[in-house]
Amino acid sequence: MTPAPDAPPGFETAGTLRQQARAAGMDPNYWYAVEEVRRVKPGSVVEVVFWKHSIALFRGADGKFQAIENRCAHRQLKLSIGDVKGCRLVCAYHGWEYGGEGRPPGVPYDTDGRGMPRLAIRTYPVKIRYGLVWLFPGDPELAEERRIPDIPELEGPGRWACVPLRFTWSAHHSMVIDNVSDFTHAHLHRRYRPFDGANLTRCETVGDNVHLSYDTRVGRGRISGLFVDHKRLNTNRMELCYEYPYQWSNTDDSIKHWLFVLPMDERTTRVFFLFYFESLKIPLLPVRIPRFAMTAVMKISNRLLIAPLLSQDRFALEAEQEGYEEHWDARPYEFNPVVQAFQEVTVRKWREHLANGSGNGDARG
Repeated sequence: MTPAPDAPPGFETAGTLRQQARAAGMDPNYWYAVEEVRRVKPGSVVEVVFWKHSIALFRGADGKFQAIENRCAHRQLKLSIGDVKGCRLVCAYHGWEYGGEGRPPGVPYDTDGRGMPRLAIRTYPVKIRYGLVWLFPGDPELAEERRIPDIPELEGPGRWACVPLRFTWSAHHSMVIDNVSDFTHAHLHRRYRPFDGANLTRCETVGDNVHLSYDTRVGRGRISGLFVDHKRLNTNRMELCYEYPYQWSNTDDSIKHWLFVLPMDERTTRVFFLFYFESLKIPLLPVRIPRFAMTAVMKISNRLLIAPLLSQDRFALEAEQEGYEEHWDARPYEFNPVVQAFQEVTVRKWREHLANGSGNGDARG
């Protein structure tokens, strides 16, 4: 009898839906949040990773962002260890410079009269929205067809306050999606009680989206609950959606969030959370916090309430990842149907991507 392999199977050899979901990447032909704008100052460069593909994201002196395959065409050094000169990214080794077209505009030494060849260094479309830098890792010809999710509450003069949160978790992206919409884990959050007593009332897959609803008590934490106007709002129901590859929730059109995941590899995911509220109230008083003060309140809330809450999810997900890697062949027992629905969409979308000509899971679409 052949012993079972020590490591979890890859996508093509996985025998169960869960194994396939835990090995799947994400379709690169979508816009993915990769960093907060404020964290990349003009004249700096950072490395971002989409599904095992390293990308150098840099910001020129003019404040504009560019993204390029993270290797110098000369000796293959990572360009992210270089620096930015004006609006060009300079390799740390020989000083080759890269601009927006993915080819050096000049080499800082004599080339012996030989012209520069056209270099196959890929560039990526970049956009800025909601305080985040978005990158399109797939087929660039599809970039304008795909839309970054529209969040009207975060745009215009009457926009709601929102301070993004971003983390890197040692867990597969499908585990993260399972976690944020499976409300059977209220026990984990018994201290903060973001939701409680959840009863699933809808789970429906429509195209590439999974819609679900819970009757649940929202925002009942000892401290956080004081800021929510439970008398004015219906905080006993929440709508959610896995809008592939994104996820969102909505409580009475007044308490909302979006989650944007950046899949880095089979066990690492970067997550960007946008929590935003129409208003919050002053604790113990039926008075709304003034709109001009909401951003300051959100910063404090992120630090004292939301980040610690999400840290509980990180702890559980990283433990789940370790458990899966050791017991990947154990039979899963899942009672919430939303988990299977999420995994079916994740697996189908990855299979469709591979079938469209990228059999090795390459990010190029």
